Amino acid sequence: MSNPATSVAFFGPAGTFTEEALLTQEDYAAAVLVPKTLIAEVLEAVQNGQVDIGFVPIENAIEGTVNATLDALVFDFDLFIQREVVLDVHLHLMAPHGTKLDEVRRVLSFPVALAQCRHYLASELPGAETIAANSTADAARLLGEHPEPGTAAIAPRLAAELYGLSILGEDIEDHSDNQTRFVAVAPSSITAPTGHDRTSIVCYQDADRPGNLHGILGQFAARNINLTKLESRPTKKGLGDYCFVIDLAGHVDDEVVADCLRDLHAELGRVKFLGSYPAAGASAPTRRLEADRAWQEADVWLTGLRSKVRRAPDGS
Repeated sequence: MSNPATSVAFFGPAGTFTEEALLTQEDYAAAVLVPKTLIAEVLEAVQNGQVDIGFVPIENAIEGTVNATLDALVFDFDLFIQREVVLDVHLHLMAPHGTKLDEVRRVLSFPVALAQCRHYLASELPGAETIAANSTADAARLLGEHPEPGTAAIAPRLAAELYGLSILGEDIEDHSDNQTRFVAVAPSSITAPTGHDRTSIVCYQDADRPGNLHGILGQFAARNINLTKLESRPTKKGLGDYCFVIDLAGHVDDEVVADCLRDLHAELGRVKFLGSYPAAGASAPTRRLEADRAWQEADVWLTGLRSKVRRAPDGS
């Protein structure tokens, strides 16, 4: 078992959904928490050894991938995902005390959050200017520290409390079942298998050949490995040059997954391993218990079979 984290950097400032998700993890919440303004700063702090763990958003159910996180992990840093955390997302419109909804002319927030509230903004604030901030909580912080007439922010409820703002609209996200997925990353260790895991890899193409993607996917299909995500990302080396980011069910310590990764590496030559880690979700604990129970039953069964093997007198 790995040593507990003593310090965790997260995408801040205080009051972000990232911090809210982080605080659901008891071992991380007990560590020294270090907010960073940018996602890249979080990952850099981990790679440079300033903190043990970095905690950042990577995917939203509505807007998809958080490109700043994924591209940084794929191209800029060599870190391993330790776990994933999924958080229900609820956004609120907030402004300095005394501000009325019909007075709002500008709305400040993280671009992904602004996009998640399109319908509300179009119906309630059709003429309002939207302004990008580094994060939802940073938008609330800026507005709380430097209140401007006619300006509001979209942020978590916690941010309104932290920065002294009044909520003008509650749960204004377009989709009530919106969720964001976060990942914890570390520089070297790979978490032990739990029986219900996910593995993330990046497959690069040495040349643009017909059937490249089919050949990659065939490795998983031949072994009946389920893919939970497949996304192409530009390698930033020229138009048409893409790599494939793949999430698959299983752990690198599983023989079938290891065999698949071995063949992919031999065939492609360029496969980046992003991590094997416990899969999140409401059913994850039950799935892990079932897997553990099934393994124990299988071990008893196999031990019984092996006990019946005829041995030579010398024990060989």
